[in-house]
Amino acid sequence: MADLKIAVMGASGRMGRALIRAVHEQNGAVISGGTEYEGSPAIGADLGTLAGLDPLGLTVSMKTEDVIAASDAILDFTAPQATIRFSRLAARHGVAHIIGTTGFTGNDDAAIVEAARQTCIVKAGNMSLGVNLLTALTAKVAAALDEDFDIEIVEMHHRHKVDAPSGTALMLAQAAAEGRGAAFLEKAVRTRDGHTGERRRGDIGIQTLRGGSVVGDHTVIFAGNGERISLSHQAEDRSIFAKGAVKAGLWTRDKEPGLYSMIDVLGL
Repeated sequence: MADLKIAVMGASGRMGRALIRAVHEQNGAVISGGTEYEGSPAIGADLGTLAGLDPLGLTVSMKTEDVIAASDAILDFTAPQATIRFSRLAARHGVAHIIGTTGFTGNDDAAIVEAARQTCIVKAGNMSLGVNLLTALTAKVAAALDEDFDIEIVEMHHRHKVDAPSGTALMLAQAAAEGRGAAFLEKAVRTRDGHTGERRRGDIGIQTLRGGSVVGDHTVIFAGNGERISLSHQAEDRSIFAKGAVKAGLWTRDKEPGLYSMIDVLGL
């Protein structure tokens, strides 16, 4: 079977470079290209050199549609506006789209659902095996405990992260709500300030911390009377997200159009 041709969107960013390395190291996959925005100083740079590898003979391009059309799958940890554009182009050319971007609005999500009618899209707030196991465990624990246990999610990331709460924290909160058969939007509490009154029964709190170079820490706390249960995951290297994204790309081979998650990819 021929190697899966995978392109990296936003190739010069920290995640972009990690993705290039992950594809290069993966049996059954090959880098087919990489893109950046028009005017980026990385345009024309060799993708291998950019990622700290030997030269690959492929350069960063701003011709996004050409790069996508020449690929079997694209990996995308960019920004919502760019991701929506990539989804539409991937749908047009029948190319699988692996989305690690976070910070979407409801309209953005609707656009991705529409694109998934024509191609295979894997979208996840976090691509790591550990976090997706944490997500599955969160749903199971939430289902096992009643609302006498308050659920709080605490997440911390590096100072440069631009969206809050993290996509992973939202994914965990969604899993907790689904575990309890509750509507996420009705139960999520993202901020508390001032005289808030007592905590409402059944709320799912999400607290955001930012600072330093933290790759990603997430803890789900189930706080009952006289006892607490904590489920935690600490990401120490971005390569775990990159490897998960490449795994998702390989998984899409021969899959029907549709919107999938890492839970599907990992069979959880």
